[in-house]
Amino acid sequence: NVRVVAATHQNLAELVAKKLFRADLFYRLNVIPLCLPPLRERIQDILPLTKFFVAKFSARLNKTIDSIPDEVVEALKAHDWPGNIRELENAIERAVALGSGPILHSGDLPSNLHYASTAEPPPSSDEIVPLEEMERRAILHALNESAGDKLLAARSLGIGKTTLYRKLKQYQTKNLST
Repeated sequence: NVRVVAATHQNLAELVAKKLFRADLFYRLNVIPLCLPPLRERIQDILPLTKFFVAKFSARLNKTIDSIPDEVVEALKAHDWPGNIRELENAIERAVALGSGPILHSGDLPSNLHYASTAEPPPSSDEIVPLEEMERRAILHALNESAGDKLLAARSLGIGKTTLYRKLKQYQTKNLST
């Protein structure tokens, strides 16, 4: 006895009518259909889901996140979420894993979410930023661009993977001590 839970953004009934999806498979899957609108149409669900994912990944990564500032919530609400809940979950996992301290910062979110909620542009290239912070931002950006692939991120930064792991551990240690 097996129960299959499947999700799709396609209208399977239409695909069956057009002979693009097997009717027998559709009828096996279509026992209890649940139709949920995409996350971008359920803005009110973003904060509770974010809190759930923060708790989940904080426990898994042995971290404490006490606060989710309004700017982070607004950035999350402003995003279109083409990847729906899985994209939100991945963004929160990344933010918790690479975050700095007990507060979830907007800078810990993937780069496509950093400035979504404000008209303020990203920091200009002539802004003076401590070297360690520049390094941290570069590492986070490389990890985001490589979809979390640490080896690829290390290569794009021109450093060894051991160095990358050491830096990530260093950031985590600093987060725990602040």
